[in-house]
Amino acid sequence: MPNMADPYFAKSLTYVCEHNDQGALGIVVNRPIDMTLQALFERLSLNLKDHAYADAPIYFGGPVQTDRGFVLHLPAGEWQSTLKVSAGVRDGIHDTIGLTTSKDILEAVGRGEGPSKMLVSLGYAGWSAGQIEHELKQNAWLTVEAKDAILFDIPADERLAAAMHLLGIDYARLADQAGHA
Repeated sequence: MPNMADPYFAKSLTYVCEHNDQGALGIVVNRPIDMTLQALFERLSLNLKDHAYADAPIYFGGPVQTDRGFVLHLPAGEWQSTLKVSAGVRDGIHDTIGLTTSKDILEAVGRGEGPSKMLVSLGYAGWSAGQIEHELKQNAWLTVEAKDAILFDIPADERLAAAMHLLGIDYARLADQAGHA
């Protein structure tokens, strides 16, 4: 919401990857940082064979474990450490989005064998049990059904507005105060 004062989440679009009775985990998907995939590969001593991805931005995924990489990708594939997030139909084919934290996915990307769509972040957003529910009751967040195209096909600076459009809302016109019904 526009009144979000937390600098980590003000004007952010966060994809919630897991939500259960223990809490929630999400990745901020509209905050590129000043690092490219090529620079990350160099830092990890990995070779990036496919230079088409070299300038792909790395994202600030959230304030938790900012030294750890998270790859949000489609399809989910079979990697060493992948959380299968959501299932959907894309172009008539059943696909699942995955969130992978193991290095093997980056090694595959370097060889040109990675997933067809991906977003690489450093850090994640985390909520303890009941915390996100409390924040929703306080009108801190709006929720919208996730769309693959918004995550992977739209430029980062247009993702928040595209998500709001799914609700029929123009983000620029939202008031910075909300009521409680």
